[in-house]
Amino acid sequence: MSTRQAADKSKSVEDASPESITLPRPTLERLPAYYRVVAAAVKSGEAYIASSELGRRLQIDDAQVRRDLSCVWGKGRPGLGYKAVDLLHRLEDVLGFNNVTDAVLVGAGRLGLALCAYPGFRSYGIQIVAVFDADKNKIGKKLPGEGNAGRVILPVDKLGDLVRRLRIQLGIITVPEHEAQGVANTMVEAGIRAIWNFAPVSLTVPSDVVVRNEDLAIGLATLQHYLTK
Repeated sequence: MSTRQAADKSKSVEDASPESITLPRPTLERLPAYYRVVAAAVKSGEAYIASSELGRRLQIDDAQVRRDLSCVWGKGRPGLGYKAVDLLHRLEDVLGFNNVTDAVLVGAGRLGLALCAYPGFRSYGIQIVAVFDADKNKIGKKLPGEGNAGRVILPVDKLGDLVRRLRIQLGIITVPEHEAQGVANTMVEAGIRAIWNFAPVSLTVPSDVVVRNEDLAIGLATLQHYLTK
């Protein structure tokens, strides 16, 4: 590929709308990490950041960093790297952080309520608009967090209706293992297209529904294994 062709390709990537970009899942999962590092660089006054520096801070090979960022942005300036502010804005657009995505959460236990009260999701364009539970002793209780004033835990049998009515596409599951599949079924039937699953179980969903599993026990077991060496 000639220098002119490479420049044209780089420019076309920069000009592409976020909706038109298809990313490999591993690349997509690394982009938020790049975003955090670039945001910190901008906050500290860094005008440029090189792929090698991104790789060093994240312990990722700099060639992988360049491949990932080439999917969403052009090449950096030789000897300088990427213009930090421009790259930050591009990552915000591609990751949808400038939009607000409404989400519902099912499972008002300690983990669910902690997620509900966490204000940092707003920085990533996520807003938990409703929390559900099947426990009658929890239904009607106030939700924690400054952004949840006046909101209460709702009965889970209202989940499907609210999802359909508000056209919500993101669901968060923090229920016990034996309840998770049933909750997922209700979510999918109501129109949920993406599920963030904290239950320690593999969910069965249609091929057009994306599931992100967060098994905390696996993470702790991995750390424990290293501590025993």
